[in-house]
Amino acid sequence: MVLKKIINRPEDFVDEVTESLLMAHPDRLRAVTADRRALVRADAPVPGKVGIVTGGGSGHLPLFLGYVGQGLATGVAVGNVFSSPSSEQIAAATRGSNGGAGVLYLYGNYGGDVYNFDLAADVVAAEGIGTATVLGTDDVLSAPRGKESTRRGVAGLFFAYKTAGAAAERGDDLEAVRAVAQRTVDRTRTMGVGLSPTILPAAGEPTFTLGEGEMEVGIGIHGEPGSHRGALETADEITDRFLTEILGELDPKPGERVAVLVNGLGATPLEELYLIYRRVHQVLGERGVVIHRRYIGEFATSLEMAGASVSLLLLDDGLAELLDAPAASPFFSQGDTGAVPEAAVRDAEDGAPGAVGRAPEPRRTGTPSALRSLIADVLERMPAHADELRELDSRLGDGDLGITVSAGAAAAREALLALPEDVHHADALRAAASAFAAANPSTFAALVGTGLLAAAAASEESERLSAADAARLTSALTARVRERGGARPGDKTFVDVLLGVERALEGTAGAGAAAAAAAGAAERTVEETRGLTSSRGRAAWVGERGAGERDPGSVAVLRFLEELRDRLA
Repeated sequence: MVLKKIINRPEDFVDEVTESLLMAHPDRLRAVTADRRALVRADAPVPGKVGIVTGGGSGHLPLFLGYVGQGLATGVAVGNVFSSPSSEQIAAATRGSNGGAGVLYLYGNYGGDVYNFDLAADVVAAEGIGTATVLGTDDVLSAPRGKESTRRGVAGLFFAYKTAGAAAERGDDLEAVRAVAQRTVDRTRTMGVGLSPTILPAAGEPTFTLGEGEMEVGIGIHGEPGSHRGALETADEITDRFLTEILGELDPKPGERVAVLVNGLGATPLEELYLIYRRVHQVLGERGVVIHRRYIGEFATSLEMAGASVSLLLLDDGLAELLDAPAASPFFSQGDTGAVPEAAVRDAEDGAPGAVGRAPEPRRTGTPSALRSLIADVLERMPAHADELRELDSRLGDGDLGITVSAGAAAAREALLALPEDVHHADALRAAASAFAAANPSTFAALVGTGLLAAAAASEESERLSAADAARLTSALTARVRERGGARPGDKTFVDVLLGVERALEGTAGAGAAAAAAAGAAERTVEETRGLTSSRGRAAWVGERGAGERDPGSVAVLRFLEELRDRLA
């Protein structure tokens, strides 16, 4: 398939899109970071109101970015095409959306997004901003009944933006807004069909292939496989497939109300979407189900993918009232929200970032931080291990650990050196955590980042850190990584190494002895777990073939501890 797109340089695609939106809608949107990857509604933050932050990969407009506005989301973090935004971008959008009543995170259930939003929640919690999370899980065929919480979030997320946004607009507190969003998600189901693939701007290749006259039922918005591939069917036959699954789960009774969303995936004519709606209308009418509202058009796309999806929201009186409330964004309008106050559009005209997106200033102690200089020195040596980590990861994962560690180490070192020499050690750890996680958003980077934030919190009350604190901080780091990642001892992840280090540090005295004990424990654990089969992450997909291989993340931790030991020696 030949790449035919109206773009400039592929690598500039996302940044030019956000720049364009800020130019086109200065009365609606403004940036809160210099890279324009964290945007908020022009009047944000709204004092006393709950903020709603969403985000995800680019390529799905109007999903995510298109639903920032009055009565909808307050802010958004913008990732690369089909890639998660960084925790740093999410945290900036959170600060820019926080009006003092807390912030709801509302986004689709995808692994990278979950890790980075969770990490951002940890970052802003240290700044006193409370958050809650609701994940969109409406894609019926992405997981069976009984495992609804593991399903993907697709076009039905629109309904949650609408109801939760209306609840926040009327002044509900954070728990009430969260409950509205969760109730909406629980009562929403979506199913889609793909007719042709999408082409990523940077890759220039289709994300999947379909034969002539074929369709894929249940396809995801990134081209993830569906449940059925076969000959193209008629509009009525496709719609009946959708409704069999959706109505089988929602089971609306005669007289109950639903909202209907017929969504195009990027390259489907409106006429075809209306044919789908026609059949939905007929079937629901035959069952005596009342269509309270209908939405037909492009609400969640996948660049130029041809195809469509149907979403149903089973309404109750409360959700119907919220769905009917006014809302306005550059991509969606319903009712009259009134004009955004001119005074609120302070930085939007040229897309200049506002101060609300910035992290608070670091604290200073008056004494040079030994931790800051020590960690900066160790991080300078980590890129030397990139090739080894890449080769290990290519055998058990996707091969990106080398760049994750080298880019993360460089970014974390730069962040540390930008701090004052007498920075408080907790703030130094937070800066390193955020920079490492943001440099190359991935599961490993997010887990390391969130673990370091937990260690920072555990060190908050200590004026000085000693070797005796090492076990306590490692314990906090390990507990957070286990909580966020779900790994258990023996799963052959870097949690095994952290647990071994934690035990080895107990009772050690002196920084040099502690570092040597930690590195020795890490080396033993790497070798002891070598024969195991990985049970978490991409490495688990390799199965028994991974037995005998060293876990890449564990080796990364080992190399860091060895460099730390050598530096102290």
